[in-house]
Amino acid sequence: MNETDGMAAEAKRGMTGTNRTILIAAFVLLAAAIGYAIWRDSAPVGANPAASSGAAPSDQLAVLEARTKSEPNSAEAWTALGAARFDLSDFAGAAAAYEKATALSPESAGLWSALGEARVMGSDSDPMPAAALAAFDKAIALDAKDPRARYFLAVKKDIAKDHKGAIEDWFALLEDTPQGAPWEADLRRTIEEVGKISGIEVASRLARTQPRPLTADEMPVAARAIPGPSRSDMEAASQLSKGQQDQMIQGMVDGLEAKLKANPADVDRWIMLMRSRMTLGETAKAAQALKDGIAANPGAAGRLKAQAQLLGVPGA
Repeated sequence: MNETDGMAAEAKRGMTGTNRTILIAAFVLLAAAIGYAIWRDSAPVGANPAASSGAAPSDQLAVLEARTKSEPNSAEAWTALGAARFDLSDFAGAAAAYEKATALSPESAGLWSALGEARVMGSDSDPMPAAALAAFDKAIALDAKDPRARYFLAVKKDIAKDHKGAIEDWFALLEDTPQGAPWEADLRRTIEEVGKISGIEVASRLARTQPRPLTADEMPVAARAIPGPSRSDMEAASQLSKGQQDQMIQGMVDGLEAKLKANPADVDRWIMLMRSRMTLGETAKAAQALKDGIAANPGAAGRLKAQAQLLGVPGA
């Protein structure tokens, strides 16, 4: 989710001081219950997600590249590398990794649309390269509801000056968008801007169009389990220095992973881990958490994928 061009920017967002404080406060609440409500929406565009983790981007990339060499037939390894390269704006490199992933897992609509997006972002001249369009068409053939492919196929209509058709397709996507999806705001802005440029009135329709209610699988764990961080939780966490906050967060994530090693059947904690990784900007690690969670709980694969899609986890 990197689900739109705005979604591409979303993937590059880092963790603000506010997000850091909320994350700590949320973990405080986890002592009593499972889940927390953390989203990346307040992070500034353009921040480097790798800056939030202990390793330098080049070190992280080296680890992922080494994994593809040791596991050349792992679609998950190539997906993680593609996501990391995309985060670093190496779109050609991301496309190359996603090509490997789609060859190994050709039935994944999400991988095909990720490949299409990387090809679009990596194009210097053609706004919709034929190779990107082919990837989006493949994604739609596999999953007619794939949001990223639907978005970019509407972009194709807009490029061809079918502005009304593009707007109609985007409105259809907006109606299918689940509440809280990270791409909703960007999608609304796209509709608003194209409507303004094209002289098509969209404001009243935008006001009437609401995202669909979440399904049971999509409902955030925090919404079912615990309230959001209290003001006192937030204030207590904000008193710590940035270094102390980072150490606390790392300790919390490490503790979460330790609990999962002891009890890998705890699906809620896998969702928590994905959310914490996405909040930290560690998209490749979030993708790995999805893979590991499904491997440990194949019967909960649908729920884990639904949560991962809401969070924008690569390959979901």
